[in-house]
Amino acid sequence: MASALIRYSGYVQGVGFRFTARSIARRYAVSGYVRNLSDGRVEVAAEGAEAEIRAFMEDLASQMEPNIDDVQVSWAEDTGEFNGFAVRF
Repeated sequence: MASALIRYSGYVQGVGFRFTARSIARRYAVSGYVRNLSDGRVEVAAEGAEAEIRAFMEDLASQMEPNIDDVQVSWAEDTGEFNGFAVRF
C-alpha cells in the first residue's frame, strides 16, 4: 500500500476540480481528500495500492488536463489515516 500527496497548479480552483476529483476517486480503491490551497493550487492526498492511485491520477489528469500546468507528487507508505475520499474546505 502507498500514499501520494499530489499538488496541481494552473487554473485549478473555481473549475470544479475538487468535486471532479471526489467523483473520480469513487471509481478506484483509494481514500484521502482533495482541498484548495491558499496559493492557488489544489492538493490531493490518496492512499491505496500504488496501481490504483496511479490510475486515479491519470483519470483525473485526463479530465482536468486543460486546467493543469504542473503536477508535483510525493510518495510515501500508506498510513491508514483516511476512511473514504472527501472534499475538504
